[in-house]
Amino acid sequence: MKKKLVIPKFKNEDEEFEFWSKLDLSEYYSTSDFKHFDLDEFLIKAQKEKTRRITMRLPEKLIEKVKNQATSLDVPYQSLMKIYIQQGANK
Repeated sequence: MKKKLVIPKFKNEDEEFEFWSKLDLSEYYSTSDFKHFDLDEFLIKAQKEKTRRITMRLPEKLIEKVKNQATSLDVPYQSLMKIYIQQGANK
């Protein structure tokens, strides 16, 4: 890593777009910083894991709270719920 990349808080999407469109990542990272990631291997593993649909009633406030957290993390809220359930099951 050449120098630390500091990502500011953005007021809106236009400001964020402006930041990322002008950023030159080669100032912050060299090719040796990157690690190999095999997407095919990841997808095959994910497909092997069986899933089952469930129906669960949750308080609306809880769902909204998780949706807001998911939005701030830029992940789908149902995926975030799966993570939370997994973390609870691991305790």
